Amino acid sequence: MNIVVYPGTFDPITNGHSDLVERASKMFDKVILAVAESPKKSPLLPLAKRVKLAQECLSHLDNIEVVGFNNLLAEFARQHNANIILRGIRAVSDFEYEFQLADMNRQLAPEVESVFLTPANHLSYISSTLIREISALGGDVSEFVDPVVVQALKEHFS
Repeated sequence: MNIVVYPGTFDPITNGHSDLVERASKMFDKVILAVAESPKKSPLLPLAKRVKLAQECLSHLDNIEVVGFNNLLAEFARQHNANIILRGIRAVSDFEYEFQLADMNRQLAPEVESVFLTPANHLSYISSTLIREISALGGDVSEFVDPVVVQALKEHFS
């Protein structure tokens, strides 16, 4: 059984993230969306809210589990019997950092492989950072995120 972990802060989850999860759900037996607490990044939304939003956005998929975590990714993968880590790459600029992470994870958990997916072309420019910035300034992000995320951002910034 191939269990893939897709880690990130998902602050908030975007249509680009959902695209990767939907595609991964067809490739792997189980996909675990691992929502990182990431206090160093000072997330806009609390961990519980990010987990809930991701669960709502992905509820149409049967082989998906959304879990919050605050430990080492290699250890999280072992705890969940995952044998693959999925990472998204939007641009060449992402590759160097992701390559470095993949090498480190290979050292920490040699039994876990890293796999990279690129988002659909029409989603490649979307980032959670841009979504937060647009929302903070009162802009419309409904084209880039699920309606439940739009509502959560409106509530947060009101």
